[in-house]
Amino acid sequence: MQEDPQAVAQRSAATMYEADLASRHLGIQIDQIAPGRATTRMRVRDTMINGHDICHGGYVFLLADTAFAFACNTYGPVTVAAACDVVFLGPAHLGDELIAEATERRRFGRSGIYDVTVRLPDGTVIAEFRGHSRTLRE
Repeated sequence: MQEDPQAVAQRSAATMYEADLASRHLGIQIDQIAPGRATTRMRVRDTMINGHDICHGGYVFLLADTAFAFACNTYGPVTVAAACDVVFLGPAHLGDELIAEATERRRFGRSGIYDVTVRLPDGTVIAEFRGHSRTLRE
């Protein structure tokens, strides 16, 4: 009997989050997990502000990459990023809460394509991210 896909996704996320010191250190929370999907959130702290008084793009990328990582690891086997790119569409400021929603577009063989939208709670889009995943051989 095959295990429930939602149970596999939740167990994979819990295992990953326990070992993910970077996400936990930055206060990233995993809000939702489902097969091929993940939603994460993070509040912009003072240590994330750059010389232009906005959130450093690396932190926005990191939040999107975290959502991507959790989404592509919802099937069980260890899956990593093969390539990623991001388009920054607007700034985030001190105290803003950022929400990243990752959605699987396609899985084929050991590869996958995922899109992540980073937005503010009011729906304002901050960034669009695309990640290409690769499942490692056992």
